Amino acid sequence: MAKEPPLESLLCRIADALDRIAPALPLPADFGVADAFVWHAEGGLVPVSEVNRVELSLIRGLDTQRDILLDNTERFAASLPANNALLWGARGMGKSSLVKAIHAEVNRQVARGGNGNRPLVLVEIHREDISGLPKLLEILRASNRRTIIFCDDLSFDNADTSYKSLKAVLEGGIEGRPENVLLYATSNRRHLMPRDMIENERSTAINPSEAVDEKVSLSDRFGLWLGFHVCDQDTYFEIVEGYAAHYQLKTDDIRRQADQWALTRGARSGRVAWQFIQDLAGRLGKKLD
Repeated sequence: MAKEPPLESLLCRIADALDRIAPALPLPADFGVADAFVWHAEGGLVPVSEVNRVELSLIRGLDTQRDILLDNTERFAASLPANNALLWGARGMGKSSLVKAIHAEVNRQVARGGNGNRPLVLVEIHREDISGLPKLLEILRASNRRTIIFCDDLSFDNADTSYKSLKAVLEGGIEGRPENVLLYATSNRRHLMPRDMIENERSTAINPSEAVDEKVSLSDRFGLWLGFHVCDQDTYFEIVEGYAAHYQLKTDDIRRQADQWALTRGARSGRVAWQFIQDLAGRLGKKLD
């Protein structure tokens, strides 16, 4: 009869097997290599050497939103109280571009000021990686670097319960949000979920108002709500002409051409203006450096 292995040996073998199948823990980030990172729940923080963004001066028609978000970010960089921000509204109107441009502008101010403040870190987290947000906060809390977590196109669909963990992270958790972290999110939806989802909660709940409040209270956790609306023709032309002047693109009747381009797209927005500028630069044989 074979002798059974000692219990201690058996437990060690089980522990080794579990270690082999468990995902690797994210490594602490080296915040000295970059000022921008992308968070992957399985792989940790990946540095971004060159952020895809436009200059703040080229973002037109958003003066109020720009000034409010810039002021909030400057206060955060100066270690003063600041709010999480939700940028919501029409597609293509510069929500994500504004966040990235303001991050660059504030870091330029820090570099010019020589006041000892270090540049802000920008960490992008994808919607599908929200479940890894608590682990990301552990890393950022330990780093003590002032960091903006940026989630683009944040929204939740029916039967999606991950919004509850985001609520806890924003304010409701026992540890609370780290003092050195802000969350900036963009969404096409003011309350981060479709209207029919809210109405469904209202119609099926025992207490409809409580069910809706549970969903809507997520957006309430953002101290700043900045609305972005479809631009009119004059603003659209202002955006186009600002790009054209910056990149030195000269052509006759640029407004007529830009209007024709918008008609083919069925919309006017900052994104449509940029797409027109790319087409114009290509036709003129010029690079957009």
